[in-house]
Parts: sequence; structure tokens; C-alpha cells
Amino acid sequence: MDLQRLCGLVFVSALILLVCNSSSVTAGDIVHDDDSAPKKPGCENNFVLVKVQTWVDGVEASEFVGVGARFGTTIESKEKKANQTRLILSNPRDCCSKPNNKFSRDVIMVDRGHCKFTTKANYAQAANASAILIINNQKELYKMVCEPDETALDIHIPAVMLPQDAGVTLERMLMSNSLVSVQLYSPQRPVVDIAEVFLWLMAVGTILCASYWSAWSAREAAIEHEKLLKDAADEIPTAKAPLGAGIVDISTTSAVLFVIIASCFLVILYKLMSAWFVELLVVLFCIGGVEGLQTCLVSLLSRWFKLFRSASFAWIGQDILGIALIITVLQIVRIPNLKVGTVLLSCAFLYDIFWVFVSKKVFHESVMIVVARGDRSGEDGIPMLLKIPRMFDPWGGYSIIGFGDILLPGLLVAFSLRYDWLANKSLRAGYFLWAMIAYGLGLLITYVALNLMDGHGQPALLYIVPFTLGTLLTLGKKRGDLPILWSRGEPERPCPHFRLEHSQELREE
Repeated sequence: MDLQRLCGLVFVSALILLVCNSSSVTAGDIVHDDDSAPKKPGCENNFVLVKVQTWVDGVEASEFVGVGARFGTTIESKEKKANQTRLILSNPRDCCSKPNNKFSRDVIMVDRGHCKFTTKANYAQAANASAILIINNQKELYKMVCEPDETALDIHIPAVMLPQDAGVTLERMLMSNSLVSVQLYSPQRPVVDIAEVFLWLMAVGTILCASYWSAWSAREAAIEHEKLLKDAADEIPTAKAPLGAGIVDISTTSAVLFVIIASCFLVILYKLMSAWFVELLVVLFCIGGVEGLQTCLVSLLSRWFKLFRSASFAWIGQDILGIALIITVLQIVRIPNLKVGTVLLSCAFLYDIFWVFVSKKVFHESVMIVVARGDRSGEDGIPMLLKIPRMFDPWGGYSIIGFGDILLPGLLVAFSLRYDWLANKSLRAGYFLWAMIAYGLGLLITYVALNLMDGHGQPALLYIVPFTLGTLLTLGKKRGDLPILWSRGEPERPCPHFRLEHSQELREE
């Protein structure tokens, strides 16, 4: 492997390693609570996303997504049980005073205006409306809360806010003298989606393939090294075999610097997140992906898939490129011993927690999740992710896992298999089997936590690192191999030249 190619892959690997984001969905959280908007009697709903399906003259039309209010009745979760109700425009438009028109359990659409949300809901309820749709004056959605001085609220109709562009479309429908009906419901995500199962299999399978490839390469290099030593025993004192050519070993210093540099890159991504910046990331990703595909002998796929990046099936090409790139990086970059692996994964552990959870205190939102989803870029997330559509989720979106959640623990798993093969350990007596099981369990716990937290993004390394690193450290100490694993990283192999001289001495005696 030439120097230019090696530098290119190392650069791209450094770029993708900073995306150590957890499995998450791009459609956003369906249920969300907010401590800054405390609950009170009559104003204690969770903020939920609401689907607003429309019909025009009985023909199914557009579907919009809004957010439910803190007050009012809860939104029906079953589509079959949600009523299809006529939509009427309020007069006055903002519903900040008593409406001039009377309703027959219709849904009323009102503008944002300048009065309280609860004021609008009270007027709509008094006019016999069955629900109220409040159109925001911006493209974003805001949480509709109660004022601190409001007490004893008695609102019994659901209130939903829709973005400005949805209001424009709905108003156009109403102005066409057509009968417009709407259906409001907030479906719950399935407890487990098949996409998460496939992502788990992809992540575990990628590490499995990369580990065997890395260990096979290391064993072949060791065999070749011993062969050279045997064939040139008289030249041993000055001979140096090219063991591990084209391999980059991570040092303790570089493991610490990785987290610092990755954090800087993450902030740059967060600050510069836009459509053009995502395009730049796509270009870099494709360069690294093509390198990986060439190594994996499937480079022809890259020319076909990159033409359809915005298509519904583009995730297939992205995953193929990503897996090939991950496997290739795991062949080039490796940890020489458990000490370096411990430093690297410990730093990555803190890095993941900080940028997923702690960064909310500084930037008022999770930097890692914002970057991974590509918020404010107008794109469907950045390319340095493995993603699968949520097939049975009524909200759609993708389940995703960051490359770093596979690459970083993959370095440790690959190290364990290299050690097992060089030490001639069996599968059960070695470390690789238990490291793979630990990684699989850690990733499984990540998905369990993701679902228990209603889809809120989770730092996967929070669960994966204790499982994988803890397993190797515990087993190494129990078996007495920890000193060798920690410092040397490979078993001691007697020199063939020494064995040859020793046998000759025994014969002479």
C-alpha cells in the first residue's frame, strides 16, 4: 500500500471516527417532556408529535406533522379510532376573541396571533369546536405551554400546532370551496423495529469480518517472518523483516489526541452544518468509501449508488460503502496492546457522554445528535452512519448507528483475535469469542435503553465500552495474561535462530 493511499484512508478514518453517535431515529422523538415547562393541574400532557391527515372532497390528500399542547385532552394513538372531522377556518383568524361562526364539533384552524394559547383553546371550546389547529408564524414548531399565573384550566379539546407551510397548504384547500376534513392521531413507535435487529447484525458482522481479516493478516505476517528467520539464520543479528507493513499502530498519546481533535471537528460540524457542508462530507465519504470498496473487491458498486443519493433506496449504497470503509480502516489502524486500547476507549467513552448529554448544558441541544441527524442542513443526515429504514414505524425515519460505535470497539475485538491466533488459543480459551459476545450485548443494551427512553439518542459507547473493555481486563487478570496483554500485546515467540543454536549445542554435548 503506497503512502498516499495510506494517508488518505487514515484521514478519512479520523473524520468518521468523530461521529461516535448512538442508534437513533431521524424522525425525532415522539414523546418528549420538558422540565422548563412544569406540569400543573389541567396542563400536564407530554409533548407529542401529531399526524394530521387531510381529505379534500373525500379524497385523501396531504399529511402534516404537528406537536400537541401541554393542555387539553390527549391525542388518540390509534389511527382506526381517530375521527375524520371537517376543518373550518376561524373568524377572527387568530381566535383571540369569541368566534363569529358556530361549529358543530368541527376542527377549527387559527393563526398564531398574539394572545395566549389557552385563550384560543377556551374560545374554540366555547364555540363547540372538537379540536383546534394553531398555525405558527414560522416554519419551526414550538411547545404550547401554560402561563405561570394560569390555574384551574378546564380545556377538554386537543390543541395541535402546525408549521407555517402546513398552514399555507391547508388555507389553499379551504379557499378552493372544497370540503376539507382532517384526522388527528399520535401513533406510538413499536417497542422494537426490525431495522434495529438488522443494524445489530450489521455492526456485529462487520466487526466479525474485520477481526478475522486482521488476525489472518497478522498470522500470515508472523509465519512469513519466522520463515525469513529460518532461511537466513546466519543474518539474524542485522536482518529486519517487514512485519506489519502498511499498518498504523495507535499510541497512547495519539489515543488522547484523537478525542481532542475529534471534539474540535464535532464543534466545526455543529457550527457549519448546512447543505453545502453536508455535500462536502458526502464527497469525503465517497472518497473513503471507494478506497474501502477497492480493498473489498466491490468498487464497481460505488459508481452506481452515488448517482441516487437522494433516492429512497440510497441507504443501501451508503451502508455498503460504510461497511467496506470500516473493514478497510480496521485493517490499517490497530491497537498494539491493551494499554493503548484502554486509553482510547476510555477517552471515547467520556467523549461520547459529553457530546450527547453534557453538551446540552452548553449549546442547549445535544451536539452529537444534531450533527448526526444533519439538522439545519436540509439533508437527511450526514453520510458517516449505517442506517436502515424503520419499516414498521408509522412515523417512518431511520435507525442509525455511528461508524465510531463500530470502529472503536472493533479495534479492541480485532486485537483480541490477533492475540488468540498468535498464542494458538482455542475459541473458548481465547479472548475473541468473549469480546464479540460482550460487544453484541453492549449494543443490545444500547437499543434497549433507546426504546426505554422513548427514542432519545443514546451514546452507544456508554454501554459498549464497559462490556468489551471490562470483559478483556477481567479475563486477562483471571487467566494471568494481563501483563502481556497490557504492555506487549502479543505472546512471546522464541527466536528460530536461538532454537537452532541451542539444538546444535545439545548435540555437541
